Amino acid sequence: MSQETRIHALSVVDPSAKLGVGVTIGPFCTIGSDVELGDGSELVSHVALSGRTKVGPQARIFPFASIGHIPQDLKYHGEESVLEIGANCLIREGVTMNPGTEGGGLVTRVGDRCTFLANSHVAHDCIIGNDVIFSNNVMLAGHCHVGDYAILGGGSAVHQFCRIGAHAFIGGLSGVENDVIPYGIALGNRAHLAGLNMVGLKRRGFSREAIQEIRRAYRLLFAEEGTLQERIEDVANDFEKDPIVVEIVDFLRDSGTRSVCTPRDSKEG
Repeated sequence: MSQETRIHALSVVDPSAKLGVGVTIGPFCTIGSDVELGDGSELVSHVALSGRTKVGPQARIFPFASIGHIPQDLKYHGEESVLEIGANCLIREGVTMNPGTEGGGLVTRVGDRCTFLANSHVAHDCIIGNDVIFSNNVMLAGHCHVGDYAILGGGSAVHQFCRIGAHAFIGGLSGVENDVIPYGIALGNRAHLAGLNMVGLKRRGFSREAIQEIRRAYRLLFAEEGTLQERIEDVANDFEKDPIVVEIVDFLRDSGTRSVCTPRDSKEG
């Protein structure tokens, strides 16, 4: 990696912005005074970075991305909120990401090694884990949480305050209005739980035995007998030494008053 920072003559960079070593800024970019851009990052062209935005090292940001401008929330009144983006993130054309608001902790946070394809949107106060993939035109409303390794298919839309569990998969064009368990697949409008993300589990090296146990726990959690709360407690007792199943159980217990995405033929209550 070159240690030289290169700024195209047709870009405008505020003198107070903090640029790491080896940064490349192509033509027609604008960078505001409170922006921090990590080592080795590249802005291809026509990128706008604004607000109290910190971008980690080795980011690659493509034309017409708008990163760190004020939230699309009518309750926002100028409070000093931030946007934090981790290392090695790929942000493609037309992506928008907004900082937090007073009502959501004043921070929007994106983890490491995330991919955001063209025209995807991360709203205010969202928390996104590591190794997450947004396909084209994904819309994430405010206050959402997305776990590590989750994949959101093209054109999917996630309702505000929803949680998408780690390793979950959201099918293209799905409208998600309820929480999606870790390792689950959600499909449809409105989205329903359609099983486990078996492809993702195999790709990430989960053993056959581990996958079989997750499948067994899934069948018990969404069986016809009893209420969901009763089934959660039964699975918690039966799988108390299985860390993957415990992760799913903890996710369900943390839902509070929010509804959980369930299979079409399952009883939620």
